Amino acid sequence: MENYVIATCSTADISLNHMLRIGVEYVKFSYFLNDVEYKDDLGQTMSHESFYQKLSQGCDSKTTQPNMESYKEFLYQFLNEGRDVILLNLSSGISGAQASAKIAEKELKSEFPERKIYIVDSLGASSGMGLLVDKMAELRKEGMGIDDLYAWTEKNKLRVQHWFFSTDLTFYVKGGRVSRVAGWFGTILKICPLLTVDKKGKLVPKEKIRGKSSVIRRIVDKMEENAINGLGYNGKCFISHSDCYEDAQEVKRLVEERFPFLDGRVLINNIGTTIGSHTGPGTVALFFFGKERVE
Repeated sequence: MENYVIATCSTADISLNHMLRIGVEYVKFSYFLNDVEYKDDLGQTMSHESFYQKLSQGCDSKTTQPNMESYKEFLYQFLNEGRDVILLNLSSGISGAQASAKIAEKELKSEFPERKIYIVDSLGASSGMGLLVDKMAELRKEGMGIDDLYAWTEKNKLRVQHWFFSTDLTFYVKGGRVSRVAGWFGTILKICPLLTVDKKGKLVPKEKIRGKSSVIRRIVDKMEENAINGLGYNGKCFISHSDCYEDAQEVKRLVEERFPFLDGRVLINNIGTTIGSHTGPGTVALFFFGKERVE
């Protein structure tokens, strides 16, 4: 089997133990809480519970992506060991990180002309990236070489379906994704927006649903409509959440009840500090392999 590195970003929102178990490296984004900088290190420096508690208490959170030098330093360590690298990056539709990584790739290729460097724009985020990189690690374990893995990833990345809902619009208003007026009415009427990620890797509102129980059922309906083989889906399913574990548990329960052929149990992850700085508490996201995103 080829000795190459699979890497992703901390924004893939799978646990450190999961990263270690599947042998995936990760580059860290950063965030600021009231102007104090922290690394997004999968909950090691600050637990996810503490992070969301601080947001709920009014702390201001801002994020920064790795710059070109950070990507270059990250990739250099593997190339210098004589190892090729494939990096699954946060969607260019929501971050400029991909552009920074591509500049680093160009510079490193001139320094290491004998090495292979693949930078993949995931066109996804959170545990959607996590689901994709988990599958990449599985294919490497089965013996797939880096060239074939790169081709497979580019061909299949848009088959990772992303569906989100939020029961708290505060941070969506703050980030400009929802207007103040819409946010106010949404809160009063208990509107929970259902969103997806399109083929350009951008977050897109799809439906406005009244009530938490209704949106929980609807997000599982979306899996039935879009999963490979519908109710016969036999792949993995990941969920991520921002400080609303009970809601995530209910989505998990309904998915496992409706899809009897899943590959293992549904895995619940935390939405990390980078993505969570923009969603705030109250978001649940559902990820699975399905129809290719064409809109």
